[in-house]
This record gives sequence, C-alpha cells and structure tokens, in this order.
Amino acid sequence: MRYPGPGAPPAASGDPVPPDGAIRFVGKTLVMAELEIRKLSHDATELVTRAFQPALWLLVFGQVFTRIRAIPTGEFRYIDFMTPGILAQSVLFVSIFYGISIIWERDLGIVHKFLASPTPRAALVLGKSLSAAVRSFTQAVFIYILALLLGVRINWNPLALLGVLVVIVLGSAVFSTFSLIIACIVKSRERFMGIGQVLTMPLFFASNAIYPISLMPGWLQVFSRVNPLTYEVDALRALMLEGAVSAYGIGWDIAILLVVVGVFTWIAAAVYPQVAY
Repeated sequence: MRYPGPGAPPAASGDPVPPDGAIRFVGKTLVMAELEIRKLSHDATELVTRAFQPALWLLVFGQVFTRIRAIPTGEFRYIDFMTPGILAQSVLFVSIFYGISIIWERDLGIVHKFLASPTPRAALVLGKSLSAAVRSFTQAVFIYILALLLGVRINWNPLALLGVLVVIVLGSAVFSTFSLIIACIVKSRERFMGIGQVLTMPLFFASNAIYPISLMPGWLQVFSRVNPLTYEVDALRALMLEGAVSAYGIGWDIAILLVVVGVFTWIAAAVYPQVAY
C-alpha cells in the first residue's frame, strides 16, 4: 500500500474518520479524569464530610417518617423508598458544585494551558465529569453500608449493582456538565455558589427522591417530568431495591440521561473557552 507523502493533498471530506480518533479522545478524557482524581487523593476529608448529610437524611428523616407512615410508598417501607433518592441527592450535591474547580483553574492559569493544548474541549468536560462520578462512588459505598445496617431491601444482584454504577456515572455527568456551563457563564466563585445553592433544593424537592410524584400538585408534576433527577432516581430505585419496578422503564431513564449528558457536554464544550476571559 502506498502512503501519501508530505506534499500530498489533504484527504477529501468524505473519507472515513481514522479509527484511532475515538481511542485518542477516550484516552485524553481519562487523562483529564486522572488529573482530577489526583486532587482528591491529596485531601480525602471532603468525602468524609459529605457523608454526614446522607446519614442525617436516612437516620433522622427516614427513620421518623417510616414510623409515622405519613407518605404512602406502596409495599416498601419509607426508609427503603427514600434510600435511592438519597443516593441520587448525594450525586447531585457532589456534582452541582463541581464547576467551581474550573474557576479556580482559571485563576491559577491552568485553563489557559488546557485551551492551548490539542485536547478536544469535550474531552476536558467529560474528564471532569468522570472524576465527579468517582467522588459519587464513595458516597454510594457509604449509603449502601448504611442501608444494610438499617435493614433496607437491597438488591445484591451483580447486574443490578453494575446498573447502579452506570446510573451514577450518568447522573454525575448530567449535573457536573450543567455545573460547568454555569461556571463558564458567571465566571465568579461568589455568583456560582449562590446559583448552585438556589438550584439544588428545587431540583431535589421537585423529583421523586423523597415522595411519589403523584403527591405533588399538578404544576410541580410538570416540572418533575423535565427534571433529570427524576429519571435518575427512578432507575436507581428499580435497580437498588429488591422487587422494585421502574415507573418509566430503566431503558427510558438511561436514554434520557444519555441525551441530557450529550446536550450539556456539547454546550459546556462550546462555552468552555469563555471562562478564560
């Protein structure tokens, strides 16, 4: 086979993309994720402190409402019903504030180096999303241990556990990319933290995390249908609990999360350079 020399004309636009292009993209994404995970290895106290919030929800809120039976949850105890929702909440809280890291990197001049590198913007965004997922995995381990101690009907099927990991990755990607979009637009730590705090509670309470959607007023049910957290919780509940069934279908939940990740990644990659100016 003859290969074109240095002076050969460029390939036509209709030529197939080199098959190693996707491999290089994945490799650069993993490198970015590794850089972010290294930061976590230097200071793991964040993981310990973040574990207190889900513990309070399960030990206090969950135990009390299980006793009074104020919220109808069908065949499941309330503590069982809310455990997947608290896992989704932990993923949300870990990921939604992840965008502040890009503001710190801008102040340190790291963003300018990333922008000057040949790394695709989408790989930069997805790399950070993967590192957010790693942080969420630690929360999942803690919640599973706590749920076991509380007698929650956990589904220990290996395929179900694998499905939970997939949903956690997608949920982390949704909210971390959303967080990066906000950070690139506001460009200020103070404004970013304010917006993040305003968004977390509405996203959490306008979902099926701690009560069924059927209990919501009509206008809130409409909002819950377009809330990605609703589909994350639905998939987690079906996968985590023994005998649980998805309200929308696990395949549909995952498909929606994938679409949202794709849209948010495309937007985040487009606005990423704005944070540097």
